[in-house]
Amino acid sequence: MPAPTHELIASPFLGKYLVLRPGDSSGVKVQAHHYLELGQRASTRAPLPGWLRDAARRRWGLDLADRTTDEALLIRKESPYGHGRASYEVNNGCNWACNHCVYGAKRHEGLAWPARARLLHILCDAGVLWIELGGGEATIDRHFLETYALSYDLGMMVELLTNGSTLFRPRMLELLTSRRPYRVTLSIYGATEETFDGFTNRPGAFRKFMRGLAAAHEAELPLSLSVVITEKNAHEAPAMRALAERYASRVREYTHMSPTFTGGAEPLAQQAPEYLHSRTPFTGCDAGHTSLNVSPFGLATVCKVSRDHPIPLLKEGVAGLARLGGISDRALQRHSGCSGCALQKSCTTCMPLVTLYRKAGSPLDRYCQHA
Repeated sequence: MPAPTHELIASPFLGKYLVLRPGDSSGVKVQAHHYLELGQRASTRAPLPGWLRDAARRRWGLDLADRTTDEALLIRKESPYGHGRASYEVNNGCNWACNHCVYGAKRHEGLAWPARARLLHILCDAGVLWIELGGGEATIDRHFLETYALSYDLGMMVELLTNGSTLFRPRMLELLTSRRPYRVTLSIYGATEETFDGFTNRPGAFRKFMRGLAAAHEAELPLSLSVVITEKNAHEAPAMRALAERYASRVREYTHMSPTFTGGAEPLAQQAPEYLHSRTPFTGCDAGHTSLNVSPFGLATVCKVSRDHPIPLLKEGVAGLARLGGISDRALQRHSGCSGCALQKSCTTCMPLVTLYRKAGSPLDRYCQHA
């Protein structure tokens, strides 16, 4: 598939206007009249305006002096919908079998390509500028290459969530270097082959992970590494942190295990008790209003945790998302034992996640201050 020619994206985003460079998380905020000017210049194949050439040189070191606006710039249209971000679970299947996984039964199933392409166009029409492609393990899906390429070509800034096991493959590297993501996020499950393979229940997983991580690093992909600590690998926590810091400047640590998205308790047994610590208070979020999650079958929900009342996007189209904000507001309302709690203002857990913990029969100390 030939690489697109645009160097930059001009797009509305939640009432503002941005100019972005694919493969880079930084951007330039522009005024509405500048956004309109770019559209007019693109329609007449006029040169890029001087202010944008200067901004691109300062921000990204780009020399666009000889490019016309329509060549260098992909211009996203205004959308009447306010959804700027989306996570899309391409396929919940996975080639590993980690016991802490929140997906529970990981089935290899998803949309056929024509329906999937239509889904991506719907998300673009909804105003989605930043999209996270994940799973399961997204890269083993049979239509992943096309899914990624179309997301990019529609002018969406792509983040890839992957276990890294396929990143060294030539076609994968060609895709990710010709259509650069703004972030590639991998999880570290061990610093040695014995621990990593035991965590994933897959012999050879560590070798594939390290091979993929090294290939992505050599290709200068923007890496983010998540250190996941459970009772299986807590003894290697310092070594995992050191490994992450060798390959990425962006490192996150995850120590609180959650139930599966269907309320299964299996991941809770993987918690390393000594890594349970206080978290910051939950003060609300805009999930369902400005962001959404999409299942492998095109069902839109408030987020990955709050999956009640899904909206079938392929049936209802982008207009169906008008209901999502109300669904979100109802889902976040405190109820049952939480409704009159005096500690609500310092609670660290949103109501949809509390509901999953309760369904899983979780010990109170995993999610509630009253423990």
